[in-house]
Formats: sequence, C-alpha cells, structure tokens
Amino acid sequence: MKKILVTGALGQIGSELVMKMREIYGNANVIATDIRETESDVVQSGPFDIVDVTDAKALFKVAKDNRVDTIIHLAALLSATAENNPLFAWHLNMGGLVNALEVARELNTQFFTPSSIGAFGPTTPKDNTPQDTIQRPTTMYGVNKVSGELLCDYYFKKFGVDTRGVRFPGLISYVAPPGGGTTDYAVEIYYEAIKNGKYASFINKGTYMDMMYMPDALNAIITLMEADASKLKHRNAFNITAMSIEPEDIAAEIKKHIPEFEMTYDVDPARQAIAESWPNAIDATAAKEEWGFKAEYDLAKMTEDMLAKLKIKLGNKINN
Repeated sequence: MKKILVTGALGQIGSELVMKMREIYGNANVIATDIRETESDVVQSGPFDIVDVTDAKALFKVAKDNRVDTIIHLAALLSATAENNPLFAWHLNMGGLVNALEVARELNTQFFTPSSIGAFGPTTPKDNTPQDTIQRPTTMYGVNKVSGELLCDYYFKKFGVDTRGVRFPGLISYVAPPGGGTTDYAVEIYYEAIKNGKYASFINKGTYMDMMYMPDALNAIITLMEADASKLKHRNAFNITAMSIEPEDIAAEIKKHIPEFEMTYDVDPARQAIAESWPNAIDATAAKEEWGFKAEYDLAKMTEDMLAKLKIKLGNKINN
C-alpha cells in the first residue's frame, strides 16, 4: 500500500484507521472520504473529500485523481440500523460495494472491505464456528455481508482484483461513539461506568459474542493488506476474534477498577434476537495460519486501557 483511499472514513473503524495509516504511510498518501465533513483529525490532518459511495462517478473520480493503489471500503449501515431500514441498507451496503469494486477493477487497485460475524445465522454452528460453514443470516445486514463476501470472491476470480477482508467481531473503542451495531453495548458500558457508575445493558446476560479491541482490528487490516497474496486461500472472509464474552464478563472486569459500578438489564428484543442468531465463539485458525493474525488484547488488558483512556477523554467524571 502506497496511496490509499478510505471510504466511510469518519465511522468507528475509519476514524482510527485513517490516522494509523497516515502515521505509517504518510499523511498525504491516505485520502479519507465520507458523506459528511467534521472538524475531526481525519479531516484536518490530510486529504479529505466528501463522497457518496452510491455515486459511482464521484467515487471513481476521487480514486483516479489521487492515483490510489489501494481502496479500503468501510462505508456501510450497521446491523441494528440496517434492520430498521432494510431497503436503504441494501442500496448503501451493496450499491456502494459494487461501485467500489468497479473502481478497483478499472484502476487495478488492492481492495479491502470488512465482513462480520453477522454473516452467520441461527443454523451456523455456535461454538468454535468454522472458517467455512453454513451461512444463512436472518438480518438484512447479514444478507449484505454474505453477498459482499461472495461478490469480492467473484471480482477476484473473474477480474483478478486483489480483494481481501475479515469477518469482524464486535469492535470496542474509546475514540468513536457506537454507530448502530448489535455489539454497541460493549462500548456503551465503559462510557456509562465512568460517567454514571451504572449501565442498563440492552443485551441479556449469558449472551456470548466475539469481541475485539480496536487496536487489534486496525493491525489486522494492515497486516492482511501487506500479506503475501500467494498464501491467502480465503481472502475475503477470514474469521478473526480476540475474546468471546457476555455482558457480565465486562461488568465484572470493570468492577475491579470501579468497585461501585452496577449493571442492570433492559433488553432490546430486536437487538437481542440479532445477537442470538450469531455464534458464541468463532475459530480464527485460518487467519493465523495464512497471514499471521494475532490479537494482543484480552478482556483484562482492554478494560484497563479503555477506562484509562476514557477517564482522560471524559474529564475524569466518575460518579462517586
């Protein structure tokens, strides 16, 4: 990667990935795009363009004008939000993906887009979920992700586009706020622990899902994109994970740092149903073997770092 275009650059992943890649590849070599503009570091620290990924011509123009050799396509509607507006989700998630893949084909660039554990469904094996297994999701987001995996495979086999991708678990970060995902509780719980000393989880106790701290997610993208292409057998849908946890696990770890923290449950039936359709824990062996994936953060290390960073961000406003 030498000249990189990022769509959805102001989202949860993009807002951190752009800054990390600018540190590695140089500010001028990472072109950030999004449908809106903010006063954020992403906009201020390097090239930024307002681009709607459903506008194929605009997307092609910004990529060609900047002579990019890599496209990181992150623009998407997340699981819970997508379920509230399924037709728009299809239009944005699939229309934007096709447009981005066409740009990659025409300009002969590398291409990355993330899939998700949402690509699995209730008939997928729940524990130690294999890399290659049945995928029959019951949400529009999941349908989008399975379709995206197949589409990226197609562009590699049909047109030779160097497509790559991972199935992200729930991502936890202190930088960007949650964006409408089913696993957002795992971010919200840390914010509320510091601000109010309590949290009502919309996901029920005993609901295990795979999670990952954002620094590991960013490293995974960069490591995969820099990996030897000849060693990649799966390319577009590598299972990756750092931990399989339920809400009470996070609460218990937070209590080690904030003993007075209390968690209750106010379950959201819609998001709970989505969570229950996903695996409890996935198998990341293929990613480890094919490109050396490794997570550095477990729950304890992540919690310590999250709380320390959020105390600074929120001005040490702990409810005593």
